[in-house]
Amino acid sequence: MTENITFRYAQREDVPLIMEFVKALAAYEKMPKAVCALEEQMEEWLFDKERAEVLFLEVSGKEAGFALFFESFASYPGRGGIYLDDLYIKPEYRGKGYGKALFRKLAQITRERGGMRIEWLCLKNNLPSIGFYESLGGKQMEMSTTFRLENEALEKLAEG
Repeated sequence: MTENITFRYAQREDVPLIMEFVKALAAYEKMPKAVCALEEQMEEWLFDKERAEVLFLEVSGKEAGFALFFESFASYPGRGGIYLDDLYIKPEYRGKGYGKALFRKLAQITRERGGMRIEWLCLKNNLPSIGFYESLGGKQMEMSTTFRLENEALEKLAEG
């Protein structure tokens, strides 16, 4: 990773780019027909209702990956965190540490907001991603494929 990495939150004018990433993720997961969201819906929910956020990872000024997430809350511990709905790195940027860099940034955001964990789902047949998540310290939950990055693993990733 010798290129210049930056992160930026999506703005309203990024909705078409967000949709490109969503569609690319769906194609990667072999579910391209599952995307039925319209740009207008994405704009409404992300920017008018402020129900979720999008963070772009940029390499030398070009969007290489994205994460779509929202704040979550767990009643048992009485604390919040981040629920990661989408994470995608463009194929030409994979295997270079950018996915880990994006997860590290999400861990930092979680910690800055006082959160205790990041949770997400992963398709059971997505073995490369499962291996990646486990390498970060994510763990599969017993009853589902939900992962959590918390406590020491969250701190370790946030610190780099």
